[in-house]
Amino acid sequence: MSAVLALTASLLWGLADYGGGALTRRISALTVVVASQSAATVLLVVAVLATGSLADASSALWYAVAAGVIGPFAMLAFYRALALGPMGVVSPLATVGVAVPVGVGLMLGERPGAAQAAGIAVAVLGVVLAGGPQRGGPAAAGRVLALTIGAAFGFGAVMALIAHASAGGGLLLALCVQRLCNVAVGGAALLAARQQPTGLGTLRRSLPALTAVGVADVAANGAYAAASHSGSVAVAAVLASLYPVVTALMARGLLKERLRRVQMVGAGLAVVGTLLLAAG
Repeated sequence: MSAVLALTASLLWGLADYGGGALTRRISALTVVVASQSAATVLLVVAVLATGSLADASSALWYAVAAGVIGPFAMLAFYRALALGPMGVVSPLATVGVAVPVGVGLMLGERPGAAQAAGIAVAVLGVVLAGGPQRGGPAAAGRVLALTIGAAFGFGAVMALIAHASAGGGLLLALCVQRLCNVAVGGAALLAARQQPTGLGTLRRSLPALTAVGVADVAANGAYAAASHSGSVAVAAVLASLYPVVTALMARGLLKERLRRVQMVGAGLAVVGTLLLAAG
């Protein structure tokens, strides 16, 4: 059952990534972040109230607040990268952010195993190869790579912060607080931008897809949490880390995306490095 839940999380994350990237090609990335996270927040608030998770409140929730502040900027960078560059490269590269929680563990005294050390080396090599020339020329390639790596480390920081926030068992409440802060920070940034990049008609037509992206993201988090509690955490982490495959396949099938061989090799190595880190 744990394996099924982890693969479900991987499928949902892959769908959410593709959906967010596709939407950003016609709607501003900030609008996609705020709208999709608002839908996720509504779902989480209902779940918290229905399950009585407010009883899990503790001072550790400040970590969730920090994750909620970082999260919108990581998602903004990620969606922009997905819109500008090939999804088959961007999505796998974003998984290298798992190095952040691994690094936190090292600072707290943990010792990396051989698999983790190999994973870091393989992931770095994958980043170098996948960052090769892309459509739009070297300038576009450099911008996409910078956005992707920035998003990856942002996601990694969020993973580490949420792990601390939910250490006492209040994962659902921690995720709810994080999403509430996501909406607050993203909404403030949207107001500060004073831009109207999206017509009301376009936004209204896109609301079902935006909602689906947010709900898929939350459902993936729930499936992964259930998988890690019902079986091996290592196995769950490895299987859930396969979500870039879903995004890449959808981009190839629906957007007819084509990658250079070196980019495919680099993207594949990034996923392999992530799997080694997760397994370690």
